[in-house]
Amino acid sequence: MGLIGAYRLRLRRRSLHLRAWVKRREMTNVVNRTGAIRGDSIILLCTLRNERIRLPYFLRYYRDLGVNHFLFVDNGSEDGSAEYLQQQPDVSLWSTPGSYRKSRFGMDWITALQRKYCHGHWTLVVDPDEFLVYPFCETRPLRALTDWLDTSGIRSFSAMILDMYPKGPMDAQPYREGQDPFEIAQWFDSANYSVKRNPGNGNLWIQGGPRARVFFPEDPIKAPALNKIPLVKWNRAYAYVSSTHMLMPRGLNLVYDEWGGEKASGCLLHAKFLDTFAAKAEEELKRGQHYADSAEYRAYRDGLKAQPDLWCKWSEKYINWRQLEILGLMSKGNWA
Repeated sequence: MGLIGAYRLRLRRRSLHLRAWVKRREMTNVVNRTGAIRGDSIILLCTLRNERIRLPYFLRYYRDLGVNHFLFVDNGSEDGSAEYLQQQPDVSLWSTPGSYRKSRFGMDWITALQRKYCHGHWTLVVDPDEFLVYPFCETRPLRALTDWLDTSGIRSFSAMILDMYPKGPMDAQPYREGQDPFEIAQWFDSANYSVKRNPGNGNLWIQGGPRARVFFPEDPIKAPALNKIPLVKWNRAYAYVSSTHMLMPRGLNLVYDEWGGEKASGCLLHAKFLDTFAAKAEEELKRGQHYADSAEYRAYRDGLKAQPDLWCKWSEKYINWRQLEILGLMSKGNWA
């Protein structure tokens, strides 16, 4: 990349920081326990709206992995999410009535918090229905991974979104508060993915899986991106560009070898497709706060009319991270 291109990217990054500085005023601090953050704390950041039923398991899962503190931005929940989070001793909470779409789908709020509280910390940015799995996650805490990344001089860790789904209709098994969602959504597509490199930012762009197969069968190029870089040793000079799909500086996006093989990576098990999905999709469609005038949620609404069963004869039942490594969906790299 030439000097002019590099300068433009630097200006773009600064503009994202400026946006975050402006948008921080939309947030009101509800409870601030950030004084408990230590120098080596692992911090999780999350934007949510009306996710009360998911929160008990979400918090338990990431506490068990080794997250030390949670920074939540509640975007106008009406189901008790904010009240529940206020009672959690390792949670700091902000509230905002602002536009999710006009805040870069929540990333301006997240960036403001990262710049203030996360400099020098390993940070994990996920949605309430995303659950990180990584090599040896059943036996090694998240800190073992971040220690190895530190030792290896690696600043960012990628994870492919793996859409999980039940066998049979989505509404056949009601999801209970506090339940492991993968007791219901046990299946995933073991193949059916396309990968291409984004020449401008250097990241890979991954699409496919059941969302492309069922909801975007005529135009799979419009299916949601499945590549994310959720775990980063944060520096206040960094910024996410598009959700957590890519970062600046662009070197943070070089998380894969050219053929996707040897660099360590994980997966985000995506528990979207539960019996709560239809109501959530309808709510988000009415709000109109998502990318491309909520085109993704229009596709969900139209696809759900046929009461689809996402399971097919090529679906595979989830066992553990080693299964995903064998299938080439994640890699332990040289972490032994």
